[in-house]
Amino acid sequence: MKRSLLSVAQSLQAQVVGDGAVEVSGIASISQATSVDLVFVEDEKSLPAALGSRAAAVIAGEFARAEGSKKKGEGKPLLICKHPRLAFARSAELLCPAPDRQPGTHASAVAHASARLGKNVIVAERAVIGEKAEVGDQTWIGAGAVIGAEVHIGRDCEIYPNVTIYPGARLGDRVIVHAGAVLGADGFGYVRDPGSGHYEKFPQVGRLEIGDDVEIGANSTIDRGALEVTRIGRGAKIDNLVHIGHNCQIGEDVVIAAQTGLSGSIVIEKNVVLGGQVGIGEHARLEEGVLLGGQGGVLPNKILRGKGVAFWGTPARPVREYLKQLAALARLARK
Repeated sequence: MKRSLLSVAQSLQAQVVGDGAVEVSGIASISQATSVDLVFVEDEKSLPAALGSRAAAVIAGEFARAEGSKKKGEGKPLLICKHPRLAFARSAELLCPAPDRQPGTHASAVAHASARLGKNVIVAERAVIGEKAEVGDQTWIGAGAVIGAEVHIGRDCEIYPNVTIYPGARLGDRVIVHAGAVLGADGFGYVRDPGSGHYEKFPQVGRLEIGDDVEIGANSTIDRGALEVTRIGRGAKIDNLVHIGHNCQIGEDVVIAAQTGLSGSIVIEKNVVLGGQVGIGEHARLEEGVLLGGQGGVLPNKILRGKGVAFWGTPARPVREYLKQLAALARLARK
């Protein structure tokens, strides 16, 4: 979508240095930019490359204002703002709108007679919508997706191909679920019979609730509660290949990177960040704002606390302590 730089700046609450009439219609990296693209930089070191690129304009911080003023309107226009990366992300919403999908249900899709579809819902090829399921306005259900009985999906959601949502799950508004994800399956719960030594399934009759503005990556799995509810809080971002066990409580704006595994009944409070391949034992708790580095491990029933405190290693401990222990181990190895 083509827009003038001035109109983009107004939407982003940025200031234009240079020609605000320049039109842009896309975003790109500095190396791949064309004459209609916006790029961004976060530091002075990257600024010369951006100014020398083919890009139409550069989103930058206050550090770039002086450089733009030197050109006296002859150089590349700048958009000056407080948070360049955030502004760049928001510019994508302005310049790269979502694909134009035509409302309606494809002839090969199957929707139960009791299912309720909102206004302008799109149901793609071979999707299945179960009994008494509800799909909110402007939501897209991709090809081959299976929406179970009594599932509730809010408005403006995107359910990508081959997603499976088990019966009774509830999704809020503007939820994005990428291809192959499975939501609301039975948790991994068994009871061993001491007499026979055989395992018997513990009841998995709870449900799954996902808040507004959550994004779930491809092939991730989130189990429903055993007897209660598994909850994913508003704004949580879950990467590909993540597993979240039954009864977990994930807070608002939590970020979980790929290949992370959470056992059952874990509490992750708001604004926690988990790196890739993290493993957390059952009934552990990570308090608000904790940062856990890649491949970190938390033992069952443990608590990590400290807003903004980074932990690393297995068992996880504050990163400074972890690095000291690594250094001590290296010294021992040299003896």
